[in-house]
Amino acid sequence: MKRIIALLIGICCFLTGCSVTDTNEEKIKDLEFTVVENEKVPEELKAIIEKNKESEIKMTYQIGQYLYVIRGYAMQKTGGYSISVNQCFLTEDAIHVETNLIGPDSEKKTANEPSYPVIVLKLQYMDKPVVFD
Repeated sequence: MKRIIALLIGICCFLTGCSVTDTNEEKIKDLEFTVVENEKVPEELKAIIEKNKESEIKMTYQIGQYLYVIRGYAMQKTGGYSISVNQCFLTEDAIHVETNLIGPDSEKKTANEPSYPVIVLKLQYMDKPVVFD
């Protein structure tokens, strides 16, 4: 019986040493952003996007007082894709950005060439990590 009690105490001590980090995901506020048109994307950022467009892109880039959030969906077999921004908000720990790839309209004719859907968002810079939801 003493061994069982000692074993239970040992297990309890072991388990209390483990913890799960709880991040605060509660929205503080929605963030204002601008979707940057391709011709207005800074040249240095365009080069990075071009270099990485074949694969999925989830990255940020700071220029001065602005934070650029880039979300690319890799190569698609045809054209006609677009990207929607579902949410862009601030929590205590991070900036959250949720986007969605929208497929081509089945009623419209699309180019049979590959496309590389990318969206670039411009926000005021904040010293917070970006989470792509």
